[in-house]
Amino acid sequence: MIVVTATSVGPSLWDHGAGELRARAHRMVEPVVRRSVESMPDSLRLMAGYHLGWWDTAGVPSCGRPGKELRAALVLGAAAGCGGGEQAAAPAAAAVELVHNFTLVHDDVMDRDTVRRGRATVWSVWGVTNAILLGDALHALAIRVLATELPGAVCGAAVARLEAAVLELCRGQHADCDFETRERVGPDEYVSMVRGKTGALMGCACALGALCAGADAVVVSAMDTFGRELGIAFQCVDDVLGVWGDPVVTGKPAGGDLARRKRTLPVVAALESGTEAGARLAALYGSDRPMTEGEIDEATEWVEEAGGRRVAAQYAADRLGAALAALPGGAASTELRALAHVLVARNA
Repeated sequence: MIVVTATSVGPSLWDHGAGELRARAHRMVEPVVRRSVESMPDSLRLMAGYHLGWWDTAGVPSCGRPGKELRAALVLGAAAGCGGGEQAAAPAAAAVELVHNFTLVHDDVMDRDTVRRGRATVWSVWGVTNAILLGDALHALAIRVLATELPGAVCGAAVARLEAAVLELCRGQHADCDFETRERVGPDEYVSMVRGKTGALMGCACALGALCAGADAVVVSAMDTFGRELGIAFQCVDDVLGVWGDPVVTGKPAGGDLARRKRTLPVVAALESGTEAGARLAALYGSDRPMTEGEIDEATEWVEEAGGRRVAAQYAADRLGAALAALPGGAASTELRALAHVLVARNA
């Protein structure tokens, strides 16, 4: 676990503040998401509810592991921090969650991941075609929520900002896929990729919260910057968990990123380290054959030995600092700060 403690506020207080915000986000957002999903055609509704953990593959209610709803919490936290009501921002929070889940469904297809949140992924159950269609439908639902549930004065700007974020997210995802075929990826390229893949939607979430609160353009932009920087920090932690995370906690198999030879930050740092461990890792990454379990274990050791884990932890801490510094004066609620700290001190 990466822990950032550059604050006088104790971790337990951060956990409490973030927990309260996330609990409210769940209470306000899930009903909107459920209404949206219930409006889908039967075949799509079955897959959507399964992906969201509401029922099993036959539609029987189950206790699947839910998503974290972090982006929804960012929307509400930003709205409150800008003096607005959280309820007014709930449709925007739901739209962001729907977009996030559309990207997860498509990510699983592109990465050929068979497990998410401790259960089989949509594409591995219903096939690639159906998974792509479900992702497209979730995207459409997100726009419909904004168009029908936000006031006219905010709706147009909210839709434009969300769709711009989706375009940037696609740019980042394209770069991430391209990295898998590249012999070398530098740290700056990695940050640019993550700024789109993860930072764009988190920045959008915070900006939408500010928009719903009636904040001016300067504050909206500052909130966007906060979210983008936080998104980079979040992805740095995610990359660490992709190598060293506990599958029981993360819901994903250990070493999955290494097995696919993904260029995550710990790997990029290790390959650029000039160390013997980095050279061994480069040789393994240069091979076309699937990694064995033993090779995945060796790669894990080499990334750590080459300093990849340490570099990723430092990047996460630095980006968290940049995010907090970007918060506009008077728009930094304690809960929003707490959520930022918790996102970079997580183990799942």
